[in-house]
Amino acid sequence: MLVLVALAALIPLLGPSLALDGTGEAAAPGVAGIGLLRTVLFAALCVPVGELFVRRLADRLPGAPPERARGWAPYAAGVGFVAALGLASVVSTGNLVPHSLAAIDVGGLYESRDGKLALLEVNGFAAAGLCALSARPVTQVWPLAAVAVAEALRAHPPPELDPLTGSALTFVHLTCAALWVGGLLYVLRTLPLWRAAGEARVALLGLYARVAAVLLALITATGIWSTLRRMPPDTVLEQLTTTAYGRTLLAKVIVVAAVAVLALWARLRLSRAADPLTACSPARAEVVALGLVVAVSGLLTALPVPIRWT
Repeated sequence: MLVLVALAALIPLLGPSLALDGTGEAAAPGVAGIGLLRTVLFAALCVPVGELFVRRLADRLPGAPPERARGWAPYAAGVGFVAALGLASVVSTGNLVPHSLAAIDVGGLYESRDGKLALLEVNGFAAAGLCALSARPVTQVWPLAAVAVAEALRAHPPPELDPLTGSALTFVHLTCAALWVGGLLYVLRTLPLWRAAGEARVALLGLYARVAAVLLALITATGIWSTLRRMPPDTVLEQLTTTAYGRTLLAKVIVVAAVAVLALWARLRLSRAADPLTACSPARAEVVALGLVVAVSGLLTALPVPIRWT
């Protein structure tokens, strides 16, 4: 697990130089660090969202065992809080990497739209952590939703053409991705606890697979729509190879395609294999590939947005 985390961290750290090479584009200062922080923030959002999602699915299964995998939500909230705090410090200095505490202007965050959104993410993770430790952990859905909304608004500033449409697409895309990634991780952590209930294990995996198919369809649709909003159809192919954003997007598409193949493989095993639980093997590989998708997505948000050629 530590090796996989280290490899995923290398994508936002080393990716900018590879993506920008030969494009003539200039990256923002500290793009590698920002990409890493956004990767951590996205991962921290996926974990609790997935836990809430799968616990609800498990509660709907008749005869499901009461055991649930231990929640990682409080730890994820803490990690997300630190990542959001780091991103807020960058915003406070005018999107420059602060080299000392004195350079951080906390009060200035309240004076700009990006600053307020950064503070919303910081407070959202703090509130989610407290809710996760409370007697009603399900209430963390509200601060987590606030984080997703803040991230969607941040990605589409007012000068953009029709920013509310872009924010809505990003919100749906991010929410579905969090449900897919975090949900599969929690399913695979829960199944070993249900060894004595074979039918319930198959039922949970099958129920998740059916929902995941819908999530994949929504992710694909919103991803394509968002891409066409930033890259007109007649320039997509060229920008996929000549811009840093396009190259990274192409890499993400390739990894997502691999994830889709693994998901299909798991679905076929679940429905046709003599032992349906052999679907867990491709599902584990799918989790690893989804981790790479999260890392590439973090890098994508840190790179310069492509020029809209019209």
